[in-house]
Amino acid sequence: MRNEVSMRARVPLYAKILLWFFLNLALLATVFILLFNARFRFNLDWVLASNTSQRVDAMRDLIIGELNAAPPDEWDRVIDRFSGAYHVRLSFYDADGNPLLGAIGDLPPEVRHRLAPSRLRQPVRAFLHTSNPTQYWLLLSARIDNPEAGEPLRTVLVVESSTHSVGGLILDFTVWLRLALGAVIFSVLFWLPLLRGITRSIGQMTEATRNIAKGRFDARVSTRRRDELGLLAEAINQMAARLDGFVKDQKRFLGDVAHELCAPLARLQMALGILEQRAGQEQETYAKAAGEKAAQIASLVNDLLAFSKASFGAPSVRLLPVSVLEAAREAVRREAGESSQIHVDVPGGLKVSADPELLIRALANLVRNALRHGAQTPVMVKASAENGMVTIKVTDEGPGVPEAELPKIFDAFYRVDASRTRQTGGTGLGLAIVKNCIDACEGSVIARNRRPRGLEIAIQFAAAQT
Repeated sequence: MRNEVSMRARVPLYAKILLWFFLNLALLATVFILLFNARFRFNLDWVLASNTSQRVDAMRDLIIGELNAAPPDEWDRVIDRFSGAYHVRLSFYDADGNPLLGAIGDLPPEVRHRLAPSRLRQPVRAFLHTSNPTQYWLLLSARIDNPEAGEPLRTVLVVESSTHSVGGLILDFTVWLRLALGAVIFSVLFWLPLLRGITRSIGQMTEATRNIAKGRFDARVSTRRRDELGLLAEAINQMAARLDGFVKDQKRFLGDVAHELCAPLARLQMALGILEQRAGQEQETYAKAAGEKAAQIASLVNDLLAFSKASFGAPSVRLLPVSVLEAAREAVRREAGESSQIHVDVPGGLKVSADPELLIRALANLVRNALRHGAQTPVMVKASAENGMVTIKVTDEGPGVPEAELPKIFDAFYRVDASRTRQTGGTGLGLAIVKNCIDACEGSVIARNRRPRGLEIAIQFAAAQT
């Protein structure tokens, strides 16, 4: 494990976000410019659609209606009036492409090409863009049917404008709204990989820190990122490794100390036993009290040894099919013998995948804990299976545990001060041993208060494959 966070070349997260933002803007601007130029550089008749088409047709019909109602000598005045109203130049060309009304003058080649007689045989509907100078042209087939002018005239209405909106006729908010919606969808899809990567990394770190908080120091986070989140991931991995080392060293130290204390403690108990037998009446009380204290120390040392063994048992644990009923009966026999206070309700064929001795030790500690703190109430050991998992519950009807203390009761040497003193609460290692045993068997354990009173501790294992 590296001692320092690696100093590989990295890009700060804020720089990544800013770079992604400006790249998003640049791409949107490029697409917009391309669409804008394409819309007006080429003959994109598709702009004359939906609402735009309705506006253009309404304008043409209005002008034609005025021309049909006015004498021919008034037509130029009608054209001028509409040209001023729309801020454009209007003109009409006949079916041969010759000027008829409001002649514009020299037409650009692109417009003249559209007014060629061969092309005027079909209805005309076009929107053009020309340069030098920049102008926009709208060409629409029209028919003037004025009795005073003689035969109906097949014509082409030509609208010239210096702006692409053509007097407001071409400005269609629907098109722009669609473009805006497309830009939003594009931006969401563009940003999604970056945001997904950030949230995925944060989610992995959150899960890893939760596991570390639960004492699972083997949790690791991917360190492939080259930004602050990558640095944080490496720091979390280093923290987990260091904590793992500290906790293992601590447990190993406790185990070594307990092991070293066994021999002198045994000799001390032997000496106190001899002293108690040989002591006179006046010294007997003191010798007996010393023997009780030595027994308490021996109990603490045994718990320390069990705790150490459970802590380091995981690598060598072999998970086997274990009968829950047999394990529960053995645990009850060890702790209570034939006590009528304990009721076992476990189906006969129920088996879990666990280490037999660790499971029995965990259940025995739970039964002992329930008998000690259950205020002499009945204790129930119950098991059930569902969805491939087996849940074993040990419950009592005692005072329970304050809700704020529930997450802490599986910590080593922890006792709830209100109800579990050194005399009544033991060494504070019983439930810690339970958790270590369950973790070694790849199970889980949780404690909750019952209603109206009592404590329930539930352990869960994978059901054994039969």
